[in-house]
Amino acid sequence: MNLLEEIIEYKKAEVIQARAMVPLDELLVKPNFKKAVKSFSASIKNGNGIIAEFKRKSPSAGQFNKCLIDDVLNTYKNKEVAGVSVLTDDHYFAGNLNDLEKASNLNFAPVLRKDFIIDEYQIFEAKAYGADAILLIAEALDDYHATYLATIAKSIGLEVLMEFHGASELHKLNENVDVIGINNRNLKTLKTDVRTAFDLIRKLPYDRLKIAESGISSEFEIQELLKVGYEGFLIGESLLKDQDLLNGFNRTIANFKSSDYAY
Repeated sequence: MNLLEEIIEYKKAEVIQARAMVPLDELLVKPNFKKAVKSFSASIKNGNGIIAEFKRKSPSAGQFNKCLIDDVLNTYKNKEVAGVSVLTDDHYFAGNLNDLEKASNLNFAPVLRKDFIIDEYQIFEAKAYGADAILLIAEALDDYHATYLATIAKSIGLEVLMEFHGASELHKLNENVDVIGINNRNLKTLKTDVRTAFDLIRKLPYDRLKIAESGISSEFEIQELLKVGYEGFLIGESLLKDQDLLNGFNRTIANFKSSDYAY
């Protein structure tokens, strides 16, 4: 069993437990469930394109030292990021739904719930804790659930980022997906290779919003990815280690938008 399969099996049991502890009807009456949703995709298009991530640890990088959520979120707010991605998985990433709610309540950018979403309950849970968008991982879903879960999300006002790791998954893209994400991290081996984003861009619909994820740590990488058609970047590990990188990323994106490459 590879890591992704292990996580999905654990998540199945976790969802059953969550349903028992907090029934769906309790989620529907939470204040955030009725809150107006901010457009994740519009913020990427109109802002700097950076979706900055918060997580406390990861299977690939281990623990992030001195990673305090209040400090990190305030930095992201001051740097005017286009969105915030919050890891809510506890077992593998030490996240929780309270982190999601805290980011949402600061109300400075759309918030993405990043988790291994395999069940509609998690989508209602996401909205109840203030998410504006959810992540769906194509590799973790069969064809039916890739469409079904995206449809459920859209029906309650959430936007959908669908993440792909290879060309063989792209048939799962559907009309309810607002943002296409290409993840440079192989979820089975945890290795990252930015060439994944460059290789797959030619296979993606030209008229859909596209972002690159994972393994992005330099202004040069961002500049080259912008040139081939990516409009946003989901960045976690490098920013959690050095949030000052946002200054250079912002400068690179601003320069690109004012250059001859932008059209």
